[in-house]
Amino acid sequence: MIEIAIRRLSHANDLPLPAAQTAHAAGLDLMACLAADIELAPGGRVLVPTGFAIALAPGWEGQVRPRSGLAVRFGVTVLNAPGTIDADYRGEIAVILINHGDAVFTITHGMRIAQLVVAPVAQVTWNETTELPDSDRGEAGFGSTGWTAVKGE
Repeated sequence: MIEIAIRRLSHANDLPLPAAQTAHAAGLDLMACLAADIELAPGGRVLVPTGFAIALAPGWEGQVRPRSGLAVRFGVTVLNAPGTIDADYRGEIAVILINHGDAVFTITHGMRIAQLVVAPVAQVTWNETTELPDSDRGEAGFGSTGWTAVKGE
């Protein structure tokens, strides 16, 4: 378990801290922090504030992910899923929602709109080379594993 500093912004005084809904849930629910409801039209997108800012340690990231219930019931999801909160970001967490459904979706204050998963991040250094080692896949492109030239085979 890691400890993360979290700052409640003044417009979130009535909201609980992001929390897991079950003992072994990977994600912590993020809630909309709104002064007024937002009507999200089909095909529309909006940046929804949450009322909280966090300080992640170096080597960690926050992943803002969709809630499956909103996706399956209403077609509402996180547009840039997963959104990334970098360890050096100290501003308010906000969620980009998009409505892929066929009806207007109303976002209300306190509604659970996304989930936050905190995960380690591998830091890399590049080793530039003119040749890469061979692999079974080689240079085959996206969707190439298990794909045959004739669709359906």
